[in-house]
Amino acid sequence: MAIKIDKNIVGYEVVKPGAQPEQTQRPDEPKLEHMHERLQRPEVLVGQTYKIKTPLSEHALYVTINDVILNQGTDHEQRRPFEIFINSKNMDHFQWIVALTRIISAVFRKGGDCTFLVEELHSVFDPKGGYFKKGGRFMPSLVAEIGDCIEQHLKSIGMLEADDLDEHQKAFIAAKRAELEGGKPEAPSANEDGNAQGYPAGAQLCGKCNTKAMVQMDGCMTCLNCGDSKCG
Repeated sequence: MAIKIDKNIVGYEVVKPGAQPEQTQRPDEPKLEHMHERLQRPEVLVGQTYKIKTPLSEHALYVTINDVILNQGTDHEQRRPFEIFINSKNMDHFQWIVALTRIISAVFRKGGDCTFLVEELHSVFDPKGGYFKKGGRFMPSLVAEIGDCIEQHLKSIGMLEADDLDEHQKAFIAAKRAELEGGKPEAPSANEDGNAQGYPAGAQLCGKCNTKAMVQMDGCMTCLNCGDSKCG
């Protein structure tokens, strides 16, 4: 079948053998909006602020992550991180914090999968040693705790799956903890290790959740926080 061309040819493309033709969008299909670096910043963004209080400084850090809502009001509505700000009265880390927020914000606006940031930030270790947060969880550095805030946020908007324990695991841990304490579990209180979750004094650090909650139970090292066990 011959096709007559009435206009000047301004470009062409050779179709490779076996290539699938491009699918055109149907007129009745809504045009979906995707995250990309050319997306204009809306006048109003929704967000959440996370407080970081470390034993390394008397001043807290406040991490604010603002999100853009794509395809609002449709079945394809998505909430994606757009920018991050970190504020503190402590000016010791000002330069690298500003640099970090600009780089992370640029990654957010680039679109695609940004969840890799969590693992990258978690793998940053302070050469002076890390610290234990309230509750006995170990943080290898301040950068890693910023990554922890990003992880919490990505879980809250559905970009990362929450790794919460199911009801059976919670019941198992509660029963084991009560068995270890020799009775009903009491309300959480700080112990000699400064563990505000009330885990036994002398509990070891869990390699999975980084919490000082690993104890010897039934001949196995078992974490009373996440349920991880050396016996599988």
